[in-house]
Amino acid sequence: MSALAEHEVIDRPILDPALAPPFPVAALPLLRNTQLRGNLAHAIDVIQARRARLVEEKTDWQALRAAASQIKDEALENLGALLEQFEERCTRAGGKVHWAADAAGARKIILEILREAGVDQVIKIKTMTSAEIQLNPFLEASGVHACETDLAEIILQLGDGEPSHIVVPALHVNRGQVREIFARRMGIEHLSDDPKALTEAARNYLRQKFLTVPAAISGANFLIAETGSVVVVESEGNGRMCLTLPQTLITLAGIEKVLPRFNDLEVMLQLLARSATGERMNPYTSLWTGVTRGDGPQRFHIILLDNGRSSILARKTGRQTLRCIRCGACMNACPVYRQTGGHAYGSVYPGPIGAILTPQLEQMRHAQSLPFASSLCGACYEVCPVRINIPEVLLELRARVTDEERKGLSRFFDPMYIGLRAAHAMFSRARLFHAAQRAGRIALGFFTRRDGWIHSLPGVGAKWTVSRDLRGLPKQTFHEWWQGRTRGTREQRRYRA
Repeated sequence: MSALAEHEVIDRPILDPALAPPFPVAALPLLRNTQLRGNLAHAIDVIQARRARLVEEKTDWQALRAAASQIKDEALENLGALLEQFEERCTRAGGKVHWAADAAGARKIILEILREAGVDQVIKIKTMTSAEIQLNPFLEASGVHACETDLAEIILQLGDGEPSHIVVPALHVNRGQVREIFARRMGIEHLSDDPKALTEAARNYLRQKFLTVPAAISGANFLIAETGSVVVVESEGNGRMCLTLPQTLITLAGIEKVLPRFNDLEVMLQLLARSATGERMNPYTSLWTGVTRGDGPQRFHIILLDNGRSSILARKTGRQTLRCIRCGACMNACPVYRQTGGHAYGSVYPGPIGAILTPQLEQMRHAQSLPFASSLCGACYEVCPVRINIPEVLLELRARVTDEERKGLSRFFDPMYIGLRAAHAMFSRARLFHAAQRAGRIALGFFTRRDGWIHSLPGVGAKWTVSRDLRGLPKQTFHEWWQGRTRGTREQRRYRA
């Protein structure tokens, strides 16, 4: 069985960069899935229209972007000191701060806390960071069931699916598919696909969980160094239930989430809501600082996760990746993501931001195909609320991948070196260039269809035509046409004379 066929029979996408197939292989079956592409196009069009309308009403939008970029750069420049300040203020307020160098360390800390609390079940707010460290399967293997409470995450968990978007994880699923999942897994007969009926089914499913499960896990949108506070924004209110009802609350946050001051939220919250969901502000914004006696969780733990972020911080160009506030605007603007969805990226972080974040988190050991999963059109840079120059980072990562592939090769055996030398010789000599054009026209003529397009090429050329068509070479080049036109004009003048 071919590698492609092997991946086509896998129902559940692999969102582990170490195991996932290269982007072109993973993307091909998704490009053929018309239902998926239809779902994506509809959802993205709705979000994009709402975002455009609300951004247009902000006359200071570009000033807000500049301010947010400066705030994040200041935080990254002083990251060590700000994290220590956050730890001191959070601890003073009754929280307990843990430091995790990698995914294994974070999982171990979480499991120890849950065992100390004596629980075998935990409710969760949607958090990409927990998916990054593969927390749910780890807890299940350790005898602890993790129940998602975000509506989209419930759909994916009950349907044995994986997220395809940072903000709207079930973007690729339509309501008919949701109805089928809920009816089958919740045992509800004659369930309608009306959004209200589906929401009510989810609410009834979760209510008992909220009232009985004594521990919860959350992520964090922001950490405030000045006060030791944690901020979570959401649209449904289920997160608010997780943050207030359980006795034990564990927050897992990447170290890049810290902001210097409480007032910085004024900028960030305006940008995040508009960029993520096309709203003026998030319906639910929860802030808490440590523990308050008799109100909310009485045991609060926060785990500050590195997991490759320090290595990103050390690189001048790549550092801007850590500005990301996980709004997903770059995905909604990306023509590549629109065609494939998030599963082709083989990572929890899909789209343009995933194409630069995942390889760096993996320290370039995996996901080397992702920096090439872009047309470099720049649409992601234009919409990014914190002005991450994603195309610039993509180019740097492509260079790093290429340098790694060429390492140890003599330049005389390096295909790229040989190809560039041949191109130099051809482009610097007019006769050789014209001869190459004539030879190319003859050779490509065997693969050019009647419609004038080349749909498939053999060998190395297949890397291009596997995902796009190529226009056949014209029967006459511009240079040949111009020479013929000039020759005809001269003959006409000679005839008149």
